Amino acid sequence: MRMIIFASKYLAGVFLVLSLLACSSPTVTQYAQEKPALDLSEYFNGTIDAYGIFTDRSGNVQKRFTVLMVAKWSVVDGKKTGVLDESFEYSDGTKQKRIWTLVEVSPGKFIGTADDVIGEAVGSSSGNALNWAYTLALPVDQSIYHVQFDDWMYLVTPKVMINKAKMSKFGIDLGEVTLSFYKR
Repeated sequence: MRMIIFASKYLAGVFLVLSLLACSSPTVTQYAQEKPALDLSEYFNGTIDAYGIFTDRSGNVQKRFTVLMVAKWSVVDGKKTGVLDESFEYSDGTKQKRIWTLVEVSPGKFIGTADDVIGEAVGSSSGNALNWAYTLALPVDQSIYHVQFDDWMYLVTPKVMINKAKMSKFGIDLGEVTLSFYKR
């Protein structure tokens, strides 16, 4: 009987550890060896076209959109600083503008700001990947909601990048934004 109780506790412990490992989020450093290596100031420099969708938590496409991005980098106060001017056009005809200012605060570490970002976006890059975490003031109907983004970008070729961003509020999954970027 003791053996059965011990085996049950052991299996429960193993199950708990495996469950916790399965829930762990990826880290940007796990992509350190992936190629092509992403240099943010190189990729987001010039004109970039993007094509995206927003899916709700059930996976249903709620919005389709295109983005025209014009980006330029310079050195300000000794730090690489980029301005990304994004023009969105949604399938329902609405338009939106967002202008990001990105600063490389140390190698592979970035801070981003935009008018509709609450505070600062914090980003890290390694290998072909970049991960951003930020809160966006998102307009929905006549209201503004502060929504958290876990935003991942992966450089596929020197001209193509894929972006997946999970959106949540109070830890509840709201949906995902998926984008493909093409550098002209």
